[in-house]
Order: sequence, then C-alpha cells, then structure tokens
Amino acid sequence: MDSDLQDPSKVPDVLAVVNDPRSVYTAIETRFCCRAFLPKSVERATIERILRACSWSPSGSNTQPWKVYVVQGASRDALVSKVCAAHDALRDDPSLASVYREDYPYYPSEWKSPYIERRRATGFGLYDALGIRKGDRDRMHAQLQRNYKFFDAPVGIFFTNEKAMAQGALVDTAMFVQSVMIAARGEGLHTCVQAAWNPFSSIVLPHIGATEERLVCTLSLGYADAGAVVNEYRPQREDPSVFTRWLEN
Repeated sequence: MDSDLQDPSKVPDVLAVVNDPRSVYTAIETRFCCRAFLPKSVERATIERILRACSWSPSGSNTQPWKVYVVQGASRDALVSKVCAAHDALRDDPSLASVYREDYPYYPSEWKSPYIERRRATGFGLYDALGIRKGDRDRMHAQLQRNYKFFDAPVGIFFTNEKAMAQGALVDTAMFVQSVMIAARGEGLHTCVQAAWNPFSSIVLPHIGATEERLVCTLSLGYADAGAVVNEYRPQREDPSVFTRWLEN
C-alpha cells in the first residue's frame, strides 16, 4: 500500500481497514446502561469528537433528521431540578399523567410474550441488585428519579426530531444514538440511553429551546462508577438463534 493510503484521511472508505476488529466488538459488548457515574467532567472536545464521527451514521435519503442538545453545568442542574419536582408532583397527583405525556408511544399499550417477560425480568433483576423489595414505593420512586438526575452523569444529551418528520426519522435517530454510545466507549466513557425523560418533554423542550420538535430519547454520558453495585447488573441477552431465521432455499 502506498504512503497516501496509509493516511486515514486519504483512504477511500471502501478500502479502509479496521486494524483491530476485536476493539469494535468490545465497544459493542461492553456498552451497558450505566446507572452510576463519577463526578468527573467530560471535555467538550471529547463530546465534539464523538458527535463529528457519528455524523456519518446512516439515515434515509441522507436526511440526517437528528438534532442534538448537550446540557452541562448550571443548565443541566436547573433542568434536573424542574423535572424532579414534576416527577414528585406526579407521584402525589396521578391525574397529572394527562399533562406529562410523551411525544410518541415508546412502549405498546398492550404487552405480549416474550416482551413482557423480558421487561419484568429486567425490572426485577435491577431492583434485586439494589435491594429494593416489591411494594417499597418510596425507594422505587427514588430509583426512578435517578433517571432525572442523569444518574449523576455530568453530561445529558437530548435527541430530537422536527415534528414534521415521519416515523423513519425515529429509526435514523436511533442509529445515530447507537453510534454515539459505541463511540463513547472508544473514549473510555459510558452511557445510559433513557426514554424515562420522554413524558416530561413539555418541560425539557422549552428548556433546550426545541419547542417545535419532538423528544426522541435522552442519553446520560460520563465516566462509570466501577464501585457501584448497580453497575454490576446485566440483563440476559438472547442467543441469535432465538431471533434469527436463515432463509437459504
């Protein structure tokens, strides 16, 4: 290979080689929903590097429908305070559920097998790891509210689409978010992708200046607390034989 092709910036994509393929698999396999972060800041240059690489994520007809809002510092803290207050108010007055509604249905209105069993197993497994017993509403509420504190991560990222976009934009943005999570692993960072913020979009969107958009999901980003028990929990993953069909004849 000549010297020009050894410079990554000059290598045509079709000829580019991943020198350490295992590192790609490792980034995917070590991604998990981190629910405890260290109080260690993440440099803006690092976040910009991640987002720049992820701008190459695929999208239908190259529409690139994702919009990204990064909250840190005082802006982060103010939003945490507002949404935690709303979450407490919703606990005290369940009728507020009509006010705090998500922009699109993330979960089905009626569950079926095997999805409901997987969801329940994940919830029970997480609470068991935390020592939260069934019926302990106070601790369950407090744990759910950890979502609205970004699990103490210093960086919160909100992903939105313009409301005029169709459902395909959700798929495109999901691929972008996955790219961000994998790229974060390359920087030694961890993430937690969250739909829990979606019902509070009426608070989030004005705060970030995105009132004409819909909230797709949220991402907590930072350095994982390796000593936190909650970060030891991993939900079970199905073997590919469960979800794959091979059609060869």
